[in-house]
Amino acid sequence: MKVGYARISTDTQTHDAQIVALKAAGCSKIFTETASGARRDRPVLAEAMDYLRTDAGDTLVVYKLDRVARSLPHLIEIMDNLKERGIEFQSVTEAIDTNTSSGRLMFHVVAAIAEFERDLIRERTQAGLNAARAKGRIGGRPRRMTQEKIAAVRELLASGTAVKDAAAAVGVSVPTLYRWLPGSSR
Repeated sequence: MKVGYARISTDTQTHDAQIVALKAAGCSKIFTETASGARRDRPVLAEAMDYLRTDAGDTLVVYKLDRVARSLPHLIEIMDNLKERGIEFQSVTEAIDTNTSSGRLMFHVVAAIAEFERDLIRERTQAGLNAARAKGRIGGRPRRMTQEKIAAVRELLASGTAVKDAAAAVGVSVPTLYRWLPGSSR
């Protein structure tokens, strides 16, 4: 029996295209999941894996390799699990079918290329972040307290203003104010 697994990353996407392709591939049961591919704990994938039976000659069918795993080691871990249990694997888009020796070869080649592509994206992203830092751009959330606000708070506190009122005057909470004023006590 062919068992399909369809995964989308966000609620704004739909499983429809994957389900159509999996039905066309002959899947009689299809498991659908909404979860990030980066997450290793995917309960519906685990349920699909448990549903597959060795003695029935089952095959796990996915629309695309990245629907089942995001990294080559994770994909190989899943493939090894299936192989140990005598369960075949098929990817509709990449035309991979582990029932054939050429399908097994294609699986390893495509998986290696997919990981290479992800590594290139990661390297380009890191290079972009480094270039931005070199130009003085710092990523992340803007700081709530600026040097001007700290100076204003110090003046307010020196003139006898209450900490709560000084924090409100610069638009921050009291705990934030204490974090930014070293040596101050509550």
